[in-house]
Amino acid sequence: MNILRSIGRALRYRNYRLFFAGQSISLIGTWLQQTALPWLVYRLTSSVFLLGVVGFLSQIPAFLLTPFAGVFIDRMDRRHMLLITQTTSMLQALLLWLLLVSHHMSVPAVLILSLVLGIINAFDIPARQSFVVDMIENKEDLGNAIALNSSMVHAARLIGPTLAGIIIGLAGEASCFLLNSLSFLAVIASLLKMNTQPRPVAVSQTSIWNGVKEGVSYVRGHIPMRAILFLIATVSLTGMPYMIFMPVYAKDIFHGTSYTLGFLIGASGLGALAGAMYLASRQGIQGFSRIIAGASSLFGLGLMAFAISQTLWLSWGCMVLVGFGMMVQFAATNTVLQTLVQDAKRGRVMSLYTVCFMGMTPVGSFIEGWMAHHLGVPLTIFVGGLVCLLASLSFARNLPSLRKAMQRYREKIPTVTDPASS
Repeated sequence: MNILRSIGRALRYRNYRLFFAGQSISLIGTWLQQTALPWLVYRLTSSVFLLGVVGFLSQIPAFLLTPFAGVFIDRMDRRHMLLITQTTSMLQALLLWLLLVSHHMSVPAVLILSLVLGIINAFDIPARQSFVVDMIENKEDLGNAIALNSSMVHAARLIGPTLAGIIIGLAGEASCFLLNSLSFLAVIASLLKMNTQPRPVAVSQTSIWNGVKEGVSYVRGHIPMRAILFLIATVSLTGMPYMIFMPVYAKDIFHGTSYTLGFLIGASGLGALAGAMYLASRQGIQGFSRIIAGASSLFGLGLMAFAISQTLWLSWGCMVLVGFGMMVQFAATNTVLQTLVQDAKRGRVMSLYTVCFMGMTPVGSFIEGWMAHHLGVPLTIFVGGLVCLLASLSFARNLPSLRKAMQRYREKIPTVTDPASS
């Protein structure tokens, strides 16, 4: 029981409980759609290149727009922004459902709506990351809240794709889109029920562009932030695009069905959930820099093993390792950044985190879609995993110098424990 109380200690805050409950439902719907959409595209076109294009369009706005979104997040109420982004996401899913059930669905429509969702997420994701701080009264529980957020995301990643495989087989992709649209009602209701104090927002006379430059300059001058974000960007560029090729593995390599697709993606979600529980059970953030290096290495090795596996059960195990390494790296990075950044720049720093986390993935999806077309999917995934491994080893080699730099920044934010220490 003590372990369970330690893992769930951030849930003692009412606003966070509401957020956690609403997001838990909504994220299952999100994974229903994220599983069904590439399956629909591949069923209609049998094109791995178009899978890459869909991934590119759904995430490229995170690369182009998120730095500007961060400025808005620092200048307005984060809860109000989330109400806007969650409502528009609900309407996007509803439109996908309407087009499919009315037999007006087409590849151009999928591409346009993928781009629309990417634009919404460019504002929604950094706003959600930044809003966590507003719900946690005792900032010592911030790391636990971030880890619980990740557990919520990846529990949905475990449940959603598996459920999607069953729903697609029984009722088709349209049902997944409709259920996703309805799931947003839960998070919208939770946001409306919160009693949050308005966050003091300084009136800025600078332009949006100058606000972006301030955020970039802040991160550029912060050596540990810069190094951690560079590692995240590399992993997202070369490793994360593996997701777009899951329909190819399920259908062509393992000669399976939508159930096989849900089985593989669900395995990654299981590993990610285990990783989230591991981080949530930790007291403090000591040693997180080494955890980041180890997790990214595990992610790369898992991808390389998955690429050469010819057995479904072995591939399932590899996906568990991939999910664990991915979640631990990204959540640990989020925690380190959140505990080091000044609140006035939190939105912009988390927007840059989102650029590195999500914005690089569409570029990688586009490049690896081309590579898969010419070199084959397994070799493409293997090369991506190898680059992730090399980047993590380089990061680990520089940890001693990062530890010294972190010590200097501790003097500016004395309440933050050095993630590189111990």
